[in-house]
Amino acid sequence: MNATTANTWNRYYRPILQLGVPIAIGQLGVIIMGFADTMMVGRFSTDALAAASFVNAVFNLFVYMMLGYSYGLTPLISSLVGQGRRAEAGGTLKYGLICNLVFALLLMLILGVGYCFIDRMGQPAEILPLVRPYYLTIGASLLFVALFNALRQFTDGISETSTGMWVILVGNVLNIVGNFVLIYGVGPFPRLGLLGAGVSTLTARIIMAVIMVALLLGRKRYAAYRQGFCQSAVRTASLLHINRQSFPISLQMGMESGAFTVSGIMAGWLGAVDLATYQVMITLGGLGFLLYYSFGSGITIRVAHFYGQNDWSSVRSTTRAGVFILLGMAAISSMIFYFGGEFIIHGFTSDPAVISLSLTLILPMILYQLGDSMQICFANALRGTSHVMAMMWVAFVSYVVVNIPAGYLLAFPCGLGVVGLYLAFSIGLILAASLFAWNFYKVMRVGCISKRVNGGDGLTS
Repeated sequence: MNATTANTWNRYYRPILQLGVPIAIGQLGVIIMGFADTMMVGRFSTDALAAASFVNAVFNLFVYMMLGYSYGLTPLISSLVGQGRRAEAGGTLKYGLICNLVFALLLMLILGVGYCFIDRMGQPAEILPLVRPYYLTIGASLLFVALFNALRQFTDGISETSTGMWVILVGNVLNIVGNFVLIYGVGPFPRLGLLGAGVSTLTARIIMAVIMVALLLGRKRYAAYRQGFCQSAVRTASLLHINRQSFPISLQMGMESGAFTVSGIMAGWLGAVDLATYQVMITLGGLGFLLYYSFGSGITIRVAHFYGQNDWSSVRSTTRAGVFILLGMAAISSMIFYFGGEFIIHGFTSDPAVISLSLTLILPMILYQLGDSMQICFANALRGTSHVMAMMWVAFVSYVVVNIPAGYLLAFPCGLGVVGLYLAFSIGLILAASLFAWNFYKVMRVGCISKRVNGGDGLTS
C-alpha cells in the first residue's frame, strides 16, 4: 500500500468503519431481536405470525419515523463537539429529548385512534383477537423507544458508538429470554403466545432506556454535557431548530417505512399465508437495511465533521468511500440471501406453504439490495450537510408516488402477488438512490462555488 492509498484509507475509509462497526453490531442485535420474535411466534402458530406481521408493519412506520426524528441530533451534536462546545452539546441533547418525547406522544395518539379501526383494515378475521392485545403492548413501548433513540444519537454524535451497541445487545438478550418464557409458558409463567412476545419487547425497551439514562447521569466523562443539559434554558428557537433538522428526516424515513407498511396491509389482502411470508422476508431483508444504515451513520458523522470545516474535497471523498463500503455490504447481504436464504426461512416457520412462497422472493430481495444501499449512502451524506428538506421530497416521489402504486399494480392487476410488492420496492429504492445522489452533488456544486467566491466561506446552513 503506497502513501497516497494509505492516507486515503486512514482519512476516509477507516473512520467510517470504526464508527459504523459498533453501530452495525448493535443493529445486528436489533435483527436478532426481530428474528427471535418472528421465529418463536412462527413456531407457535401461523395465525400468530400473521398477526405479528400486521402489527409490526404498522408500528415499524412509527418506529422508523421516531428513529429518523432522532437522527437530526447526530450532526448537530457532532459539530458542536468538534468545536469543543460540550456544554452546548448537552443543551442540544436537552432540546432533542424534549422534541423526541413530544413527537412520540403525538404518534402514540395517532396509533390510539388507529386501534379503533383495526377491524376495518381488511385483515383476516381469525387473527384480530391476537392483533388487539399485541398492538396495545407494542404501542406502550414507543415512549421508551424515543428516549433510547435520542440518547443513543447523543452517544453516536460524540463518536461513542459502542455505547448504544452494548445496550442494544443487553436488550436483545433480555428480549430473547423473555420471549421463550412468556410465549411458551416456562415454569410459573403463563403461556401467553403472541402477547408474551409483546410483553417481552416492552420490558426490554424500558430497560434499555433506563440503562442509557443511568449512563448519562453516572459517567464522569459526561460531566460537561450534564452541566450544559442542566443549565440550558428551554428556548422556543432552539426547539424549532431541532425540529427543522429532525422532522424532514422523520418524514423521509416514515414515507420509506410507510411503503412497507402499506405493502404489509396489501399482503394481508392476499391471505394469511401471504402475510406470514411477507413478515418472514421483511425480517430477513432487515439484515441489509440495518447494516447499511449503520455505516450510513458513520458517513453522516464524518461528512458533518468535514462540512463544519468547509472542506468540500473531504466531504466528496468521504461519500465516495461510503459508496464502496455500502456496495460491499450489499454484495455480502445478497450472498447471504442467495446461499443461505432457504436455511434461514426454515428457521422461521415449518408451514410448507409459507416456505414455498418465501423461496420465490429471494431473487427479488437480492434485486433491491443495490438500490437500498445507495439510497442510504446518499441520504446520510446529505443529512451530514444539514440539507434535509430535499430528503423529504425525494421520499415522497420515490415511495408514495411511485413505489406504493407500482406495488398495487404488480400485485393485483398483474397477478404477481407478494413478488410484485417486492419488485415495486426495487423500483422505488433505485429511484430514491438516484434522486438523493443528484441532490447531494447539487449541494456539493453550490458549496464549492460559494467557497471560491467568498474566499473560504462556503455553505454553512
